Amino acid sequence: MEGELEQRRTRNVIKIVLFGPESTGKTTLAKMLAEHYETEWVPEYMREYLQKKWNKEQKICEPHDLLPIAKGQILLENKKAATASELLFCDTNLLELVVYSRAYYNEFVDPSLLKPALKAKYDLYFLTYIDVPWVEDDLRDRPLQRDLMFARFENTLIQNDLPYRVLQGSLQQRFDAAVQIIDQLKNKEIGL
Repeated sequence: MEGELEQRRTRNVIKIVLFGPESTGKTTLAKMLAEHYETEWVPEYMREYLQKKWNKEQKICEPHDLLPIAKGQILLENKKAATASELLFCDTNLLELVVYSRAYYNEFVDPSLLKPALKAKYDLYFLTYIDVPWVEDDLRDRPLQRDLMFARFENTLIQNDLPYRVLQGSLQQRFDAAVQIIDQLKNKEIGL
């Protein structure tokens, strides 16, 4: 399974992950940034997988779902990275599955997920803050634990010494801040 979860390195593509708790605007921002920079974005495979499961069985994520979700996510990422032009925006990654696994399954993470999640390389993480309204849907279930979940995401980045910037404020403020940071990154004006 580990080989199936391996991130392929690609030519000079800057990989940026939208990372953070549920309902913090990651998907919308990933789409906007990809459109702005005329490149690819990687959708969140977990959402598609779990929505199908919910529609069919009215069940939420279970531990045995994580590896198939991880496989689907990395397949999408590798496919989009092959056609991206200069930048690739990932609406989540395997490390996000690790955070959710720890939060939902008593700190357990399948080792076959953890190793490739920590091995995958990204140039920058945009950690999305919880200052936007929480939107209910079939899959979201922790509106009262947003502070705790944000702390889990940020602590994961800190503990693994990963480069990140927090995006907060309105969607437009987040987009503007992200564009400024990305332009600096492209011009190698900032060290992360």
